[in-house]
Amino acid sequence: MNDDKPKILVFSTEKISDPAIDLAGLLKMHYPATVYTVTVPCSSSIKPRWIMHAFQVGFDGVFIAADGTDCPYSDKCSENTAEIVRQTQDLMRQKGLETARLKMAAICSVCSEAFVRQIKAFYDYLIKQKQQENA
Repeated sequence: MNDDKPKILVFSTEKISDPAIDLAGLLKMHYPATVYTVTVPCSSSIKPRWIMHAFQVGFDGVFIAADGTDCPYSDKCSENTAEIVRQTQDLMRQKGLETARLKMAAICSVCSEAFVRQIKAFYDYLIKQKQQENA
């Protein structure tokens, strides 16, 4: 984490959280410009190695906009995604990465305000972490 502004990678789902993120843009809800999204079919399809790769290439945080109970693919999506987060946090600990740099929240298709609020809070947290590292 060497730049001033944290970069956040968001894994978003095409049927659930993508519409919320699009709606945030349509409603001109602002969130940091250093937020990048990657669309996946289902949050439980994310691989821990993808998340670890994001950290390796310079992302300061990874946010999983999870399907929650609205997942059209699996009724166990929340549990499966939580397990992916747990596995990744184990890998993060092994690499000396703070596990709080990975965040997951269920974002429904109309939850644009919740998405923006979550991203801003995560961004603010990452800013504080950068300041502590640079102090």
